[in-house]
Amino acid sequence: MKILITAPYHEQGLETLQRQFGEIIYRSWKPHGRAYNEDELLAILSDTQAEALITEHDHVTAKVIAANPQLQFIGVCRGTPSNVAVSKATEMGIPVFFTPARNAQAVAELFISNVIMLLRNTIPGINWLKGRNWQAGAHDSYLHFKGNELAGKTIGMVGFGAIGQLIAKLVKEYPCPIQFFDPYVAEYNSDYRKTSLEDLFTSSDIVSIHLPVTAETKGMINGRLLKMMKKDAIFINTARASVVQREDLLEVLEKKSIRGAILDVFDHEPPDELDYRIIDLPQVIATPHIAGATFEVEDHHVEIMNRALLQWYAHANRHIAELANKDILKVHFQ
Repeated sequence: MKILITAPYHEQGLETLQRQFGEIIYRSWKPHGRAYNEDELLAILSDTQAEALITEHDHVTAKVIAANPQLQFIGVCRGTPSNVAVSKATEMGIPVFFTPARNAQAVAELFISNVIMLLRNTIPGINWLKGRNWQAGAHDSYLHFKGNELAGKTIGMVGFGAIGQLIAKLVKEYPCPIQFFDPYVAEYNSDYRKTSLEDLFTSSDIVSIHLPVTAETKGMINGRLLKMMKKDAIFINTARASVVQREDLLEVLEKKSIRGAILDVFDHEPPDELDYRIIDLPQVIATPHIAGATFEVEDHHVEIMNRALLQWYAHANRHIAELANKDILKVHFQ
């Protein structure tokens, strides 16, 4: 099988696939500087005559898939295959693999660091010090930037998938009580509390969003919920911006109805004027969609993808071997 790989892939991962599948054509999007668009991907697939594709951010549209019925599988090195026309692939019988939880550790670590920075007034303290403002006695900064500890804060997760559960595991020993809203999670650690969306917003000290974008979740976090939050609560979104109604979030932040927000995603990337009104608020820690941006994430997605593909390949071979033992298949082959 000839596999085209446009996702970042380390040498060991490429060698593993080459040993198992045959020819590997590696054309990562990174030297290109951006994801391949529809036309570019069509051209690459036509040029290479690839029989399988492993991508990350490229535009794998229905047109791309329809033009390449020879594809044996599509691998997507992302937490969700949102850049792939999955319904078209399914229609054509092409399996789609992806890499859930590839960035869970990275997002969880940034969650903890940014929450502590906001609670401890770290960024204002750094800016104050660099501004040569320490003119008074030794206790001036101590009194001015006194903050809070993370320990004891109730953390509410809206969506309790791989990232939410890893954060819960990491902060459990602070200790932090954990509660969550997720109608699709039936089994969970008994130390965690499953609750309603309204109760979560009312009773949490920290509300963290971990939702994919679906018809059900788009705009789900609105002013009604945000206004239920405690005055000293923190709102966090490192998932997808469109699940939050940003005008409502801006309102509660400008009115100082909550303590602050930690945001890594925005309705427009790069941000538009309204996004910047939120970003520029002093009680907001905003990062440019980098929660999952670690070098190790690429190692994780190679490991997860290769493991899934090798399992699929082994299963397919076993199935063929079983069929080969049946007389009907023997006759067909003869």
